[in-house]
Amino acid sequence: MLQSIDHIVILVKDLVQAQADYTALGFVVVPGGEHSDGTTHNALVSFADGTYLELIAFKKPNPDHHWWQYEARGEGLIDFALLPDDITAEVTAIRRCGLDLQGPFPGGRVRPDGQQISWQTAMATTRDLPFLCADVTPRELRVPGGDAWTHFNGVSGVARLGIVVSNLTESLSRYQALLGSPPQAQNQAGEATFTIGAAAVVLTEPKADRDPELAAYLAQHGPGPYNMVLRTVGDERRGEKLDINRSHTAFPILLD
Repeated sequence: MLQSIDHIVILVKDLVQAQADYTALGFVVVPGGEHSDGTTHNALVSFADGTYLELIAFKKPNPDHHWWQYEARGEGLIDFALLPDDITAEVTAIRRCGLDLQGPFPGGRVRPDGQQISWQTAMATTRDLPFLCADVTPRELRVPGGDAWTHFNGVSGVARLGIVVSNLTESLSRYQALLGSPPQAQNQAGEATFTIGAAAVVLTEPKADRDPELAAYLAQHGPGPYNMVLRTVGDERRGEKLDINRSHTAFPILLD
């Protein structure tokens, strides 16, 4: 079973600067360390609902890396992961539903304190779908908890993740094979909503005459995550847009 969104990946050029900017936005940012291949390093913004934001930067060029294709387009949201109960069983079940899923593959990183952590991932072959990420070492070693959840801006988790797609019918078919269920809602505006854990994942096929900005984004960047809404404790900051430059993403992050 796919429990929830595990994390959302934000590509940045300068990890030190991104850490400073997210701290200035009111987040607690925890240095994550260097990945096993030495190509990337990251920092994490962890939430009480179990999800987190991964700020990731390349330390050196690697055309074979899964995310290297995004480096040329600049900073922003590039991917997201779901958390499975049993990744091997999940991959087998999803393949039986006709979806091409590759893996599981081993992964890991070394934290700044020297702690080695390990996980497994499984990847789809289309960019509209998330990947799966399952822990080998205990999850609490990978995902910061405790004081790391207490953000000065009051954010407690992910409320909504927007996914832009080029063909809603085809993406719906793939998501249904991945999740094992149809969307919870669908409208005539080219949107369909799946509930994954506590978050809504909303697929949108933009039309140039109705949403030219999002259509242009799709043409430039391709399918994938393009915006998110973060859940806050209390109402005082609801509806606020975080600074687009400090958030290092192509669209502002909204607080709900």
